[in-house]
Amino acid sequence: QCTSIRVPVATFEPNRAQSRCLNHNQDLDVTIATPRPTDEKHLLFKRYLQVRHDRQMSDDWESFCDFLYCSPIRTREVMYRLDGALVGVGILDLEPEAASTVYCYFDPDLTDRSLGTFNILWTIDYCRSKSIPHVYLGYYVGSCQQMSYKINFRPCELLSEEDCWEPAPAP
Repeated sequence: QCTSIRVPVATFEPNRAQSRCLNHNQDLDVTIATPRPTDEKHLLFKRYLQVRHDRQMSDDWESFCDFLYCSPIRTREVMYRLDGALVGVGILDLEPEAASTVYCYFDPDLTDRSLGTFNILWTIDYCRSKSIPHVYLGYYVGSCQQMSYKINFRPCELLSEEDCWEPAPAP
C-alpha cells in the first residue's frame, strides 16, 4: 500500500495547524548547505532513533553516514537551530523540477514544535522561492500512522497504478 505522494508547490496552502507550526518555529535559525556529517549531528540522530525507531535502525557512525550522507545526486542539508543548539536536520534531494524530503531527524524532547512538519513546510516555502514545482514526500501509507500525516499537506497528489498523478482524496 505504499503510494508515492507529492505536493504541488504553487497551490499549497497551510492549514490552521500547519500555520500554527510555522508561527511556533519562527525563532529557529535555518541554514541550508552541502551535507556534512558531524559529531553534533550524529548525537542528535542517535537521540532521535532511541525515541522514534525503538533501536530498529543502527545508530553507529558508519550507518549514519551511509544512510544520510552518501548520495549520488544533488543533496542539501537543512539545519534548524534554537539559541545556537542544533535541534533538527532535514535531508533534501534537489532537482530542477522537484525536491524530495529524504529524511528528517530532530530533538525528541521538542515534540511540541512538530519539527518534522516544520521541515516539510520550510521545504515547500524554499521550493516556492526557487520556482521548484513539486515537493515529493516519499511514500504515503494510509494505514500507518507514522506515514499517513503526509496526506495533510494539501493539495497533494498520489501516483496511481497507471503512473499518473491524481489529486489525493480527503483524509
